[in-house]
Amino acid sequence: MAIKVSIVEDNDKLRSTLVKVLNRAEGFRCVSDYGNAEDALEDLPKIKPDVVLMDINLPGMNGVECVRKLKTMLPQTQVMMLTVYEDTENIFNALAAGANGYMLKRTPTKELIAAIEEVQRGGSPMTTHIARLVVQSFQKPAIAAPTMDSTLPELSEREQQVLDLLAQGLIYKEIADKLNIGYETVHTYIRRIYEKLQVRTRTEAVAKFLQR
Repeated sequence: MAIKVSIVEDNDKLRSTLVKVLNRAEGFRCVSDYGNAEDALEDLPKIKPDVVLMDINLPGMNGVECVRKLKTMLPQTQVMMLTVYEDTENIFNALAAGANGYMLKRTPTKELIAAIEEVQRGGSPMTTHIARLVVQSFQKPAIAAPTMDSTLPELSEREQQVLDLLAQGLIYKEIADKLNIGYETVHTYIRRIYEKLQVRTRTEAVAKFLQR
């Protein structure tokens, strides 16, 4: 089954390019595209895509508010921000609204396709730079006022290695290559990490572990 993707992007040229990239990629199909949030919110509940690529700076309603509304309509649909903004305010506003991943528009096509596949599998893809900003934002308060939660379960050495690479922004395939293990093995480790830390996303996992 092809991964069904919808795009919300006001730049006509970029949106057209993304449509072509997705339809040419094996295992993917662009099922709809929109130039504004209002049209997307009206149509997406009928389309029910697997993944939505969402810009932030849209005419009218912005992408963050669109994500917030969309997740109440389609909680199972994965939403990945695709934007030029890389400041912590926009990142955290988007994640708090329900975004499952955060990628930059300058991301190479191959990495973008891999990120869409990852978010569909339940991951939270971010570029390395974005992941580092997320990690740093949690490290600062942790250093100023370190806390220890003895109720948190211990992660195995391998699970800690996988989580560290997740925090660096690596995608599943890159983690597999780095640790010389299989792709599905990485997926298994991440599922165990999420279960042990009782979280559902990469950001929550990294934040909770750093606050130990």
